Amino acid sequence: MVNPNLDSVTTIRPDGSHRILHPSDAKGRFNTWRRAVFAILILIYVLLPWIPVRGAPAVFFNAAERKVHLFGHTLVFQDLWLGFFLITGLGFGLFYITALFGRVWCGWACPQTVWLEGVYRRIERWIEGDGPKRERLAAAPNTADKIFKRVLKHGLFILVSLFIAHVFISYFISLPRLYSMMRTSPLENWTAFLWVFTMSGIFYFNFAWFREQLCIVICPYGRLQSALIDDNSLVIGYDTARGEPRGKPGTAGAGDCVDCFRCVQVCPTGIDIRQGLQMECIGCSACIDACDDVMTKLKRPRGLIRYDSQNGLTGGKTKFLRPRTLVYTVMLLAGITVFSFALSSLEPFTATVHRMQGSPYYRQDGLVRNQFQMRLTNKSAEPASLTIEVSGGDHALTWNRGDGMLQLEGMEERVLPLFVSMSAAEFAGAFPLTIIFENPDNGHRVEKTVPFLGPDQPANPPTP
Repeated sequence: MVNPNLDSVTTIRPDGSHRILHPSDAKGRFNTWRRAVFAILILIYVLLPWIPVRGAPAVFFNAAERKVHLFGHTLVFQDLWLGFFLITGLGFGLFYITALFGRVWCGWACPQTVWLEGVYRRIERWIEGDGPKRERLAAAPNTADKIFKRVLKHGLFILVSLFIAHVFISYFISLPRLYSMMRTSPLENWTAFLWVFTMSGIFYFNFAWFREQLCIVICPYGRLQSALIDDNSLVIGYDTARGEPRGKPGTAGAGDCVDCFRCVQVCPTGIDIRQGLQMECIGCSACIDACDDVMTKLKRPRGLIRYDSQNGLTGGKTKFLRPRTLVYTVMLLAGITVFSFALSSLEPFTATVHRMQGSPYYRQDGLVRNQFQMRLTNKSAEPASLTIEVSGGDHALTWNRGDGMLQLEGMEERVLPLFVSMSAAEFAGAFPLTIIFENPDNGHRVEKTVPFLGPDQPANPPTP
């Protein structure tokens, strides 16, 4: 086992190569709770594309129809401005949680941790044993037993990676279509096939080999934590006053830490938490369970390593209500209020009107005709009846949808032509044309204004 220090990253050798970690399993109350959280999060991830809400999956990014379904709300292209609130809200929420509870997201809810610790390392421990056994197996020569275990482990890693990739793509391709693709030749759907196997390869590389390097080398969150937390943020720390000086049981004047290195052996990033808060710490609590187990065996109080603030670890008092958290709370509530109001005010159907390509107007049989294209989208799972009215003020108009009624099925999008005409003799210049769409069932109304164009009129028309 390598003795960690603050001068270098434990997972990188002096020559720059990757040092493979074999963390031991830590049994305790936090490990039990984390496994339960992992199972719930994985279940949510897998089931969201299956759970129907108002006729659509709970979360579905419909790439083919350019729609986003979020828990019963359907967003079309015109609604994507809400993504600003959603993305910035998630980022700010992470900052807010970090200010209060440190890197609890990394150790308990980050997909990297959930899949690595909740699935891949469980498979690895089941096949190759706990940390010390895996280290001995890695150093052992290639025997039939070692090759069998490695092939079995990596085979299961590949299957899990394929599973994760298929679930991920089901957020973008409907499940019936996805399963239809899976039963046909890859050449018939080569784009989706390529995406799935590319993502599977990335997942396999990450979870089978790269692992904690993603958190240490790529993810910027660990480097940001120094700006996001303060001395009152809840982190995992070592009680120096109680633990030092270290010594074996029975050593005169020694603290409670017996220097067993159990906290180092279970750390998934290979650090020694006794050296203080470090960038590599993901707040997973494995060292807490490991140390508590040793303290229990030695009949000493648990909590030598614990969740606490820097102030708490030095004997001070942790203040959860402080200027930073109060400002963050106000900003978070304001953001939630604005987003909720914007979400509740979404239109049940959308309508756009654009002029068709080609000539801006046509003259035929004494008429001036403008041609438009209507795009109507019913964002509800229920059918919708729409009335369509065309108004040009005092101008007498005719148009091709004289009945003024249109039926849209649930989630249907339809593109229709609209031809509006008036007498050429009465045309005196361009004027605004108002097209009104209304659903009589709920009273929702959408108005679109486009110019009605025609031939330019002479400044001084000739006298007949």
